[in-house]
Amino acid sequence: MITVVGTGTGAPVDADALAGAELVVGGRRHLDAVRLPERAERVVLGPLAPALDTVGKYVAEERPVVVLASGDPGFFGIVRALAERFGAERLDVRPGVSSVAAAFARAGLPWDDAVVVSAHGRDPRTAVHLCRAHPKVAVLTGPGAGPAELGAALARHVPGRLLVVASALGDPGRERVERVTPAEAAARDWGPAVSVVLCLDPSRALGPVRTVAGGGRPAGWALEEAAFTHRDSMITKFEVRALALARLGPRPGDLVWDVGAGSGSVAVECARLGAAVTAVEKTPDGVERIRANAAAHGVDVRVVHGTAPDALSGLDGPDGSDAPDAVFVGGGGRELPAVVAACARRARRTVVVALAALDRVPAAREALTDAGFTCDGVLLQASRLAPLPGDVTRLAATNPVFLLWGVRAPGRTEGVTQ
Repeated sequence: MITVVGTGTGAPVDADALAGAELVVGGRRHLDAVRLPERAERVVLGPLAPALDTVGKYVAEERPVVVLASGDPGFFGIVRALAERFGAERLDVRPGVSSVAAAFARAGLPWDDAVVVSAHGRDPRTAVHLCRAHPKVAVLTGPGAGPAELGAALARHVPGRLLVVASALGDPGRERVERVTPAEAAARDWGPAVSVVLCLDPSRALGPVRTVAGGGRPAGWALEEAAFTHRDSMITKFEVRALALARLGPRPGDLVWDVGAGSGSVAVECARLGAAVTAVEKTPDGVERIRANAAAHGVDVRVVHGTAPDALSGLDGPDGSDAPDAVFVGGGGRELPAVVAACARRARRTVVVALAALDRVPAAREALTDAGFTCDGVLLQASRLAPLPGDVTRLAATNPVFLLWGVRAPGRTEGVTQ
């Protein structure tokens, strides 16, 4: 058996777990914190592959192995790699308290409704977008994706978030839990001891009691128009919105732009599905309407007052890291081809365009194909059931809408503006 022991968040390692071990594998601080059997070989974890090869030699000879890990090794930890290599049936896992659980305990908050994301060795943009979209997120940090980098990204979009930075959890002499703004986090050198960063929206951090842990999913989408405040029926109808959402594919960790947002119905629905969302709207009353609709549905939508395509130039961030995964373009007008082209230069995955004028379709389609997208589309013509006097029903036609979508080939982002 390979005994996997979680340590480092307060509870001492059970001496019985180490008894008889002939190989002990772990980080240097974990190995230094325990008394090893005299004859046990010691392997300090660095690159994972060589350590697993050494473990494999001992397993083949049926010699006992102990692996020391931080907190709960089955939660974004080494259990996955060990189970894939040697089989779950060979593992005796003895979890400690995870750093996420410990951090929320120090903050005095429940975490059954938290979203947890690992930025260790991964692109931090996913963690940033989750922190924008959700009221309670735990980020497992790593080099290049610590409190400073997270704070710098969030300060541009959600400066009102509270960051709880937990360092050296479980070490009585070094443990620190600090509450800072994103801007304050960005201005500091935090060193290598940070365990986890909690990102909280103070106004939404204490939600209702849950029966299912995690971020959850909304009860339905493509909501009725009555679910949104809008002006003179100027709103993307739910039949169109349903297909637009299907083609946009918003998901947790994504960034979606809604350009020419109007009432913000698409923006709000994407946010309800877990994506971070920026809505661009040119009219002042439209801006306020989007904010009101987002608040009514309990989601966070960043609203930019401006006219596309000019308003898009400041959305990418200084290094292009805020390029959207998907973009929805609504409205019309003579600037539509230029707007679609500007969005297509930035979108990493897909652009969806809704338009009513047949004359605009060829130019919008050309803008997508010129940007390297595979383009497709439909004309949506829906008729809804409507009552008539005498307890009978008629069909009431909605205005026909063209929906175009361009999809970038998987793995090809060379056309994205950086």
